Amino acid sequence: MIPFNRPPLTGNEAKYVLQAIQSEKISGDGQFTLKCHAWFEEKLSCAKALLTPSCTHALEMAALLLDVKPGDEIIMPSYTFVSTANAFALRGATIVFVDIRPDTLNINENLIEQAITSRTKAIVVVHYAGISCEMNTIMSIAIKYKLFVIEDAAQGMMSTYDGKPLGTFGNMATYSFHETKNYTSGGEGGLLIINDPEFVSRAEIIREKGTNRKQFFQGIVDKYTWVDIGSSLLPSELQAAYLWGQLEECENILSNRMKTWNSYHSALSELEEDGYLRLPSVPKECKHNAHMFYIQTEHRETRTKLLEKFKEQSILAIFHYIPLHSTMAGIKYGRFNGEDQYTTKASQCIIRLPLFYGLQKNQLNKITSTIVNFYHDAIATTS
Repeated sequence: MIPFNRPPLTGNEAKYVLQAIQSEKISGDGQFTLKCHAWFEEKLSCAKALLTPSCTHALEMAALLLDVKPGDEIIMPSYTFVSTANAFALRGATIVFVDIRPDTLNINENLIEQAITSRTKAIVVVHYAGISCEMNTIMSIAIKYKLFVIEDAAQGMMSTYDGKPLGTFGNMATYSFHETKNYTSGGEGGLLIINDPEFVSRAEIIREKGTNRKQFFQGIVDKYTWVDIGSSLLPSELQAAYLWGQLEECENILSNRMKTWNSYHSALSELEEDGYLRLPSVPKECKHNAHMFYIQTEHRETRTKLLEKFKEQSILAIFHYIPLHSTMAGIKYGRFNGEDQYTTKASQCIIRLPLFYGLQKNQLNKITSTIVNFYHDAIATTS
């Protein structure tokens, strides 16, 4: 079986995890967490970076920091993971879904303005497949209407837009270090980065269960106490240690994944030119991180047949999100603004191909030949 994913392992992770176990502080914010925070703050030039147990937790922190309340509206794409919406629905907000672009499958920036009402509080963008949304337009809209912008960059570490890292445009951004992402902190993990300094102090309080514990350890207060709403949002030091081993090798991981991505694109581009499928589109102002390689079939039935062919060949390929606006919770907690022209179609026709650090050339060749042969057989049958 060729797996869909295999978490990256570069060599030093086990050593660092053992060091964390042997340290006097394994419950969070130890030496490896501090190293990771410093790395992200330098790499992203943000006001503050805070590791969290998951990207879901980071999104929930963002919702708390914005003081999202019942009656508020949050604009986002329907084509995203449930955590993007859940974090704001938990605070009582109404989720306003808009359609995606057919090229990048990101939120259609030209549909955002018409979804804005007097109750709109924030725009949440999702950089799908590590390819940036059109941030210049989105930030202009946010400034015009005095709205917050949260970037769900779960898939976007090491990607850029106009030369700037994803996550550095909005007020805040979140990243994921789940085992399916380019870099992992041992299975789960997340990061909240704050670009607006006014949120930093409160973020540290929320992350420490709503207490001023950090100020206590800094000697600013003589005892710490409950001062705000919050939760337990520090990851284990073992997670940070594992992640540090990945960050040391981030460029090698990126290079390896890019090689695979480019090989896929080269092998399948002729099928796209002939109109049989669509490959990922990368706008000229975007530099992606090879997080994902997907194809879009022309019809849902074609996808079903191709997935069956993958199964016969012991290749684990998958499709992606069910549009949130069509789910039971999406109907209850949100609404779709405008026409669903591309969201559902993308959901019905996309296939994600195996892509991970260390995917072997013979495995890649088997995957691409399965796709090519499938379409050649279909052409021969109809001719």
